[in-house]
This record gives sequence, structure tokens and C-alpha cells, in this order.
Amino acid sequence: MKKIISYALALATLAGCTGKQAGQQQPAQEINFTYMADRFADLEILRYRVPGFENLTLQQKQLLYHLSEAALMGRDIFFDQNGKYNLAIRRTLEAIYTGYEGNRENAEFRNLETYLKRVWFSNGIHHHYAEDKFAPGFTVDFFVQAVRSLNPSALPLREGQPVDQFLDEISPVIFNPSVMPKRTNQSGDADLILSSANHYYSGGITQQEVEDFYGAMKNPNDSTPVSYGLNSRLVKMPDGKIKEKVWKVGGLYTQAIEKIVAELEKALPFAENETQKAVIEKLISYYKTGDLKQFDEYSILWVNDTRSEVDFVNGFIETYGDPLGMKASWESTVNFLNKEATERTKTISANAQWFEDNSPTDKRFKKKEVKGVTAKVITVTMLGGDCYPATPIGINLPNSNWIRHLHGSKSVTIENITEAYDKASEGNGFTEEFAWSDTERALIKQYGFITDNLHTDLHECLGHGSGILLPGTDPDGLKAYSSTLEEARADLFGLYFLGDPKLVELGLVPDAEAYKAEYYKYMMNGLMTQLVRIELGKDVEEAHMRNRQLIARWVFEKGAPAQVVKLKQKDGKTYVVINDYGKLRNLFGQLLAEVQRIKSEGDYEAGKSLVETYAVKVDPKLHAEVLKRYSKLNLAPYKGFVNPVMKPVTNADGEITDIRLDYTEGYAEQMLRYSKDYSFLPPYNE
Repeated sequence: MKKIISYALALATLAGCTGKQAGQQQPAQEINFTYMADRFADLEILRYRVPGFENLTLQQKQLLYHLSEAALMGRDIFFDQNGKYNLAIRRTLEAIYTGYEGNRENAEFRNLETYLKRVWFSNGIHHHYAEDKFAPGFTVDFFVQAVRSLNPSALPLREGQPVDQFLDEISPVIFNPSVMPKRTNQSGDADLILSSANHYYSGGITQQEVEDFYGAMKNPNDSTPVSYGLNSRLVKMPDGKIKEKVWKVGGLYTQAIEKIVAELEKALPFAENETQKAVIEKLISYYKTGDLKQFDEYSILWVNDTRSEVDFVNGFIETYGDPLGMKASWESTVNFLNKEATERTKTISANAQWFEDNSPTDKRFKKKEVKGVTAKVITVTMLGGDCYPATPIGINLPNSNWIRHLHGSKSVTIENITEAYDKASEGNGFTEEFAWSDTERALIKQYGFITDNLHTDLHECLGHGSGILLPGTDPDGLKAYSSTLEEARADLFGLYFLGDPKLVELGLVPDAEAYKAEYYKYMMNGLMTQLVRIELGKDVEEAHMRNRQLIARWVFEKGAPAQVVKLKQKDGKTYVVINDYGKLRNLFGQLLAEVQRIKSEGDYEAGKSLVETYAVKVDPKLHAEVLKRYSKLNLAPYKGFVNPVMKPVTNADGEITDIRLDYTEGYAEQMLRYSKDYSFLPPYNE
């Protein structure tokens, strides 16, 4: 069900691959381009270039400008979706950061600054990846004193609320580790709704009540169901009744959605063709009505728009933040076609039926006719909501299974983002520390960038788009395990076919050795190195990380009798060693067949067993070793981006003659500007 590989470039980012050689497709501005924008806590903020923007027509630039403004208008929505106090906390911290007149060099203030930067990055007070609430490095006393030093008009107070009462309400949310400890809980036998701090549900509603509410809506004989609950908060009212509060114009979040709609309307005159214009008009209509049938109509129009060079995603799309995988976070990306690189994805999509027919899955679960699979490489110009600052590197939409089956899907690989990751990681020492030998390091250096992008292409274009659900299978039937299993299915599809001779035949890889670079990095990451993103003693929580560990641990265990993959010791350090790449590919195929069966049949118990057995628990001894080795490299395990600033250029009559990009804005500068110019929601959205 999930179609976005939100953080999978951990593979390339952490591995520090240097496959793209200096001098290759280097635009003039790169000489003065600085990728690093900021660094704090466990985070590194990068910049991304937008090569080719200057060559677009003025009409395309103006279209991109208004779509990019729409991408920023919904920023507050995602903050509020992540937690009911996030907007109030962000605005309080920003008021302190900009208005504090005490010693700004002392440790307390510096730690508050770091905490605020983390809140900006995670769009709330919980870690964007680990889901846990992060602890402030400043004291309650300092916070209280700083708040009291401000003019109350600068604070997000409720109507008539005294400052002391505000502090009593907000302080435990920040400082008490037992209050709202986890944004999205997917562990144990706890009530997943009551134990999650996200704001998709409220009023003390339980998991069972949610499942019963939406279960009563579903008709098992409906072959074209809407995505129930996608664009609403489900609330248990004081009288015990359950009500959906829909996110639309005139509904919840209307203040921000009206601004999004206004920018979409401004974009209409610059649409490249009538098809694209119809897409934007239908999205506007959906935002105004909140009607999920209109969202499906919009999705069908969008997936069939294959001629436009400019494209975008805007809306309530991905459901990772809901433990039941129903409610969608608000997100946006804006982009234009990378024509040269798209030749690669055209080759893949043109052969989609061959890949489907030759998948190792049971023929009962295969599409007899693959329809509407389109794929392209894009250059992103703006990131917003759940795509900012941490961003996907590949997207495959729409998520609706029946739309994908009848109308196809659209896949993109965001190559200017992968390039930024790649350039920023050059020479960071990671591969030297964790790869077994010079053989593996040479593989990664020669083929790493190529196979990273190709795996993303296969994952998005074919992996998510492959297979079918058997008639009567509930698309939400895998519940909390749906996201992990769907990402595993797409990753396995890509991994299996990376090693197929067909890719050499199609000219997608230079030779039959290239796939080994991705296999090695994937196993190294899944078994070991992604653990740098987890605190010692914690379980794996995030869906993509669970997916990678599930795959790596499963094939490691199943291949143990033949020693396909081993963990070896050298100089007191642990390394991944792959002894038989061919057998490893066969294991990927076996697991793909089982995961596809689980999805196609909606086998919840088998899916649960697979995830809980292989994806969650961590070897504490190996974890401690990896963290120790990684700490010596002085690297940040997580990366995100600041956006370029789009600046209209006007003539003496006020007419726009050009749109230019400015790459100089800093992280804090951008976040404060966004909070000033794009904050439309009240601090509390009950």
C-alpha cells in the first residue's frame, strides 16, 4: 500500500559511494555550490542543485513557482498531524529563539537552539525516524524563565489563558518522557491508537473503535473502494459518538488548505496542456469538497498525464504515520523532467510485462496484463510537508490498489537528490570502515551510484506496481505490518532483478558484476550499518528500516547452511561477507514469493510473524560495536535538505520576466522565514 521509499538512500548515503566521477555532467554553478548547510545533533542539512532550471520556458518556471508556493502552504498541517502540541511548541521555541535577551552563548540557550532545529527537522517533537520523543538538553527552569521573559503576545496562548497556565499545559509535553512518548507506536500488544501521540485520532478513541468504524463502511464486493479515512481525523466526541473531521476547505485545516487552493488556481493559466490543467482543477475540487471519490478521479487523471514535463505531488498521500496505515500525512514535491536520465526508466517501463511474467512469485498473484506503468527521472524544485526536510528519493503513486490495477502507476526517481547525497558523502570514510575488503570497496566505487539509482527505479516503477490482491482481500488487512511488508516487497523485487542478465541485455548495467555492489551494500546495511540510526537498547521501529532488516536477517538465516552470507571477525571488528551472490539472489526471490503471497491473500498472521521474527529486535552486542565504530567517523546518520529560494524577476511594469533560484539561504533562516510566511493554522486544532 505504501508507495514511497522515504529514506532508502541510507544505502548510498551511509556507504559513501563515489560512482559518479568528477567532471561528469557538471553544471557551471557547481564550482561555487556548497552542499552543506548546517549540522546539529544526529542531523546534517544539505542543499540540492536544480540543474536545467535556467533552460525552462518562462511559462514552465511560473508553473513551477506557483506549484512550489502551494508546496509550502501546507507546512503547518504536517506539524499538527504529528502531534496536537507541535505548533504551539514550535512557535514558543521560535519566540524564545528570536526574542530572548539573556546570554545567548550559555549552554542552556544553545541546547534550546539545537532542540528547536530538531523540532523543525522532524516537524514536531518526535524523532522523524525513530518515532521516540527526543529529550531537551535544557532545563524546565530555563524554559519557564525564558517564556516569562517574553511579551505574552508573542506566545501561542489559548484565548484568555494566563502564561503560567500555558506553561503548566505545555511543559510536561516537552520535559516528561512518559507524556506522549512515541509518535507512532507499532510495537507489542498495546492499543496502537491510544499509545501513539500523532493527531490522526483524538478523544480517547481506541484501536478497536477505529477498526469497527471503518470496517462498517467497507463493502467486500466493492471493486473500486475509496481510501477510507485517508483525509480526516477520527474523533470520539464527549457523548461517545464517533465523528470524522475532514481536512478540506471549510473543514479541519481550512486556513492552510485555502492557501494551497489559491496557489493551485494561480498555476492554472501556466499549465502546459489541457490534461495537466484538468489534473490541477480536479485537485482543487477535491480540496474544496473532501470527497474521496474525487481524489480517486484526480489520481486517475494524474497517472494518465504522461506528456507534461512539469509535475507535482500535493495532498494527503502516505500513511506511514498512522499505525493502522489509513490516515495520510500532507506532503508535496514539485519537479520537472530529467530527459536524459529518463531514458533509463523508459527502458524499464517498456519491459514491465517481462519483469512481471518472470517474477519468482506464484502466477496466481501476477498481473496478466500490466497497464499504464510509466517511469521517469525528475529534478525536484521544491519539497514540502512530509517530504521536507527529509525527502524521498523515489515515488510510486497512486496508492490505491484498484487504480493501479486498472489505470497503472507513475514512478519517479529524484536524481538531483541522490546526486546531493552522493556528493556530500564522498570521502567520508564509511566504506573503508565497514566494507570487508578492497574488493567490495572497488565494487561500490565503480558501480554504487548506478545500482543505487537502478534499484530505486526497479523498486518504484515495478516493485510497488507488481502483483495483485486476490478478490475479496482487504487492502488494509495487514494493519500495522502493511508498510514494512510493502516496502520489503518492492525492495525484494528490485534486488532480485538487479542480478538478472536481462539488465545487461537492456543496457541498464554495464556488465554482470554491477549488481554485486548493491547486494553487498544492502546486506551490510540491513545486518549492521543502519543500526547507527538507533539508540542502544532500542528496537527497530521505522518501516523502511524494518523492511531492510527483515530481508537481510531472513536471507542470512536461510542461507546459513550453505554459508551464503557470513558475519566475520577481523582485527576485533565484525564485517559482512557474501560468499555466493547467485544463491543470495535466489534467496531474495524466495522471500519475494512469500511476501507477495502474504499481501495477495491478506495473510495477517504470516505477515506479523515475519516482521516480528526478523525486523524488530537488534543484537545488542553488534549494535554497540557498530555505534562505537561509527562514532569515530564523526558523521551524521540522518540527512535532510533546505530548499532553494525561488525569486521572481519583474520589469518596470511589474511583469514577471524570469524566475531565478537562490541557493544561499541557511537552515535556521529558511525555517524562520517559513514560519513567518507560511503559518496559517491556529496553534491548537482540536
